[in-house]
Amino acid sequence: MTISDPIADMLTRIRNAIMARHDSVLIPTSRMKLSIARILKGEGFITDYEVLRSKPHRAIKIYLKYSDKNQPVLSGLERVSKPGLRVYVQQKEIPRVYGGLGIAIVSTPKGVLTGQQAWHQGVGGELLCYVW
Repeated sequence: MTISDPIADMLTRIRNAIMARHDSVLIPTSRMKLSIARILKGEGFITDYEVLRSKPHRAIKIYLKYSDKNQPVLSGLERVSKPGLRVYVQQKEIPRVYGGLGIAIVSTPKGVLTGQQAWHQGVGGELLCYVW
């Protein structure tokens, strides 16, 4: 079975793992998903991630992050651009998520960046998702 929207599948797996209070979650790998995982780690939403190179499929293991009171650091993930309806933004249209508490993840010609990084570099692109 092929998944029509692998990024939405990744976000759903992370959301479900957080609701079940898992320590980590396995996700089939792709360059786009690795870029999203790198951003989530850089912004402090997850503890870490690693690429498992086991046969027959490679996977990304994402280690989820919880606060002292066992509350998830990641409280929401929302897919914006879907295969049936792509959403593109120019530099000046990049939204602020929750007044700057969250991030927008944008696929740009310079790679997958946060909304703030894309704004500083003066590029727009496909608005993949919001994370808060």
